[in-house]
Amino acid sequence: MRHYPPSKEQSALFPPFAGLDLSAIVVPQTAAELVAACDDLLAQSFVGFDTESKPVFRVGEVPSGPHVVQLATLQRGYIFQLSNAAARAAAGELLANAALIKVGFGLQSDRADIRRNLGVELAGVFDLDVVFRLHGYSATLGAKSAIALILRQRFSKSKRVSTSNWASARLQDNQLLYAANDAYAAIQVFTALKLSPAELRQYGVTTAQK
Repeated sequence: MRHYPPSKEQSALFPPFAGLDLSAIVVPQTAAELVAACDDLLAQSFVGFDTESKPVFRVGEVPSGPHVVQLATLQRGYIFQLSNAAARAAAGELLANAALIKVGFGLQSDRADIRRNLGVELAGVFDLDVVFRLHGYSATLGAKSAIALILRQRFSKSKRVSTSNWASARLQDNQLLYAANDAYAAIQVFTALKLSPAELRQYGVTTAQK
């Protein structure tokens, strides 16, 4: 039986998604900042995950993304700008770490993009769309619909920001908020689902207790 998330009209009546503010978003760049970010993330069993890429506007243009990798705990969002060689290396190690489960939505294309552009194999990934698909929802429910369905909150996303220049050396505040809260939405939904270890194993996810 097919199920449906709240409609746009229903979602508009929900309170806004309680996302991260700028004070909880970190853009690690120096060696010390990257070590601190990796230590915090590796202390988790599950983190929210997403990527952003500079959009392609011309026919035949080859995508060069991702340009940003974002990972989020329940307290903090980390934005790795891949134009920074040290941040790129740190992000690559985190993405290839099978013990750190990266939770997100619609991650099918990320694996090939990350292999092509970071030279690592994406490991330890849990696509929440799998959960919703097995419960009769669309295969591509996505963060906005999942936030409405599970948290009964309205997650507003700007098309203008989503198609902005993610390869910029200095990201704007609205880009940081957009990127961090994409990853944060995933970990919030995952946490709210309260999946048991047995249920996680059904989805092919196993993790060591930390």
